Amino acid sequence: MTNKMNISPPKNLLRNVDRASADLRRGLCVVVKDDITAHLVLSTEMAFDAELELVTALAGAEAHLALTSHRANVLHIKPTGDPSILLKIESWMDAALMRALADATHDLDLPFRGPFTRIKGHVAKTVDAAIKLAKLSRLLPSVLICEIELGRAEIIAKENDLLSVTASEIFNYDDIAASELRPVASAKVPLQATENARIQAFRPMDGGIEHLAILIGDPNRHDAVLTRLHSECFTGDLLGSLKCDCGEQLRGSIKAISEEGGGVLLYLAQEGRGIGLINKLRAYKLQSDGFDTIDANERLGFDADERVFRPAAEMLRHLGFSKIRLMTNNPEKVDGLERCGIDVAERVTHKFPSNTHNELYLATKRKKSGHYL
Repeated sequence: MTNKMNISPPKNLLRNVDRASADLRRGLCVVVKDDITAHLVLSTEMAFDAELELVTALAGAEAHLALTSHRANVLHIKPTGDPSILLKIESWMDAALMRALADATHDLDLPFRGPFTRIKGHVAKTVDAAIKLAKLSRLLPSVLICEIELGRAEIIAKENDLLSVTASEIFNYDDIAASELRPVASAKVPLQATENARIQAFRPMDGGIEHLAILIGDPNRHDAVLTRLHSECFTGDLLGSLKCDCGEQLRGSIKAISEEGGGVLLYLAQEGRGIGLINKLRAYKLQSDGFDTIDANERLGFDADERVFRPAAEMLRHLGFSKIRLMTNNPEKVDGLERCGIDVAERVTHKFPSNTHNELYLATKRKKSGHYL
């Protein structure tokens, strides 16, 4: 008798989203559907004229350009109250122009664009889900999208070897991935600020990028442990970029935890406040054009901060910590962890002097994001 592998539903849901995400990054179409609507979806960033022609041919319908409300606002398109908007693709709009419309780094090069025709009426949740999928793919939050008959969605997917994913799978992806985090490797790693350190890696069940916990000393699980949540920052942590204070915060927190006698630093795979390294570089380009760090993210179509806190909460629970003293200047980190069931007994100030390159960055975080700086 043949034994079949039993795949748990959460893992199966992660797999569907992960595969669809990979196809979007390859410039391929995917089907996004729910119980009411279905759409054929293509990443705007990865679309060229041939791909645009293909998606409309497969759907047998005209495509629309989907943008977030943040990005639409920059393009002077009236808000609708929905998180996403749909634009008609006019005859003068080729794929190159639509890629530029999705990418704010071209705004000053092409200042006079439009007029745009917004598709009126309620925007389907599958449109919001498709843009969320683009975000999960670390692409610009914009898609080219064609509505298809719900009854034909699976037929189109099967006949054209396309992946199909539901809106529910996409919207629940972050929570499911965090809930399925598992410790996979651990080793002692002596550091400059402390020789008594151990790194514990956590891998999500989707096989994605690992999060790391740096355990310093032997902290007591019964006390509120000194903790730092640190989002990875390639430019600041590794290269010593002066545009942010991330490198100082990373090394400073390890030193402070060591001097305290023990604690934990969670090094989270959430580059650029959750938008990814490439999009962070785009945001840096906008900052060099005169926009602040919040405006830059929103001009690209993202929220000011796209990070989620459940991965950190799950890692703390795996490590045996339920009560912490959190080293942060960001009130959102406190609220985010508490919403995920972690008791933040104290907020510990963690700031460093500014320099000529990051003083506007720090001032913006204080004024617009409420950081205690």
